[in-house]
Amino acid sequence: MHKHILLIKCKDEKGLLSKVTTLLFENDLNIIGMKEHVDELNNEFYLRCEYTGETNTIKLSETLKKMLPNNSLININPLKKKDIVIYATKEYHCLSDLLIRNYFSELNANIKCVIANHDVLKDIVEKFNIPFYLVSTENKSKAEFETEVLSITNKYQPDYIVLAKFMRILSSDFVNKFEHKIINIHHSFLPAFIGANPYRQAFERGVKLIGATAHFVTNKLDEGPIITQKTNNVDHTFTVEDMSKSGKEIERVVLAEALQYVFEDRIFVTGNKTVIFD
Repeated sequence: MHKHILLIKCKDEKGLLSKVTTLLFENDLNIIGMKEHVDELNNEFYLRCEYTGETNTIKLSETLKKMLPNNSLININPLKKKDIVIYATKEYHCLSDLLIRNYFSELNANIKCVIANHDVLKDIVEKFNIPFYLVSTENKSKAEFETEVLSITNKYQPDYIVLAKFMRILSSDFVNKFEHKIINIHHSFLPAFIGANPYRQAFERGVKLIGATAHFVTNKLDEGPIITQKTNNVDHTFTVEDMSKSGKEIERVVLAEALQYVFEDRIFVTGNKTVIFD
């Protein structure tokens, strides 16, 4: 039996749930999970519905557009693994965690390839029989580097790009090609300590909490819509190295949780915020 995820974002009005559920019933579709949210401040309605059954998704989407408020956003996606490409550099902790989760079918994705600007992680990637591409930045302009990365990425037509400690700032032109399709893990509880060396910044500030943030990438550095965040307690006895070690553990967990939400179509991006159905 085919499973699909129906996502709706529109202006709120009376009777929306009734309209949607009646239409699914009339098409002999079985609802196996449904969650909704109303943003009263902006008068917006959000719905995630998982259903089973045979139907023409294009026709169903057109019918929904006719019965829902004007300018409604409607997506109907098959419930299947997402194809992803991972960008990396030298740090192994997030990439290795994703490789292992993928190997044991816990990631709900197909890692099509890994692209990195150093060959440090080549061996571990190839142990999992996943293609590894080295795209060096030496003697190349940023545009030349990104053109090569984009050429490889496009070969695989990924649903999403995951920055597993990629540590390079992508150009506006590159980001615009994948709006809300690039997920980054940042080693800080944003909006604190944006940019490089956040653990050094945290140490020097004497913070009592350190954290990590997974977010969609936009053209504003580390300011894209936040997906997940977590923190750990620290104190005056922690060195920069202690904070970094603790932070890496959080980064693994935060990135994996964020990707689960993304790959299961549980996220709506609205402005610079997210609505997430867990």
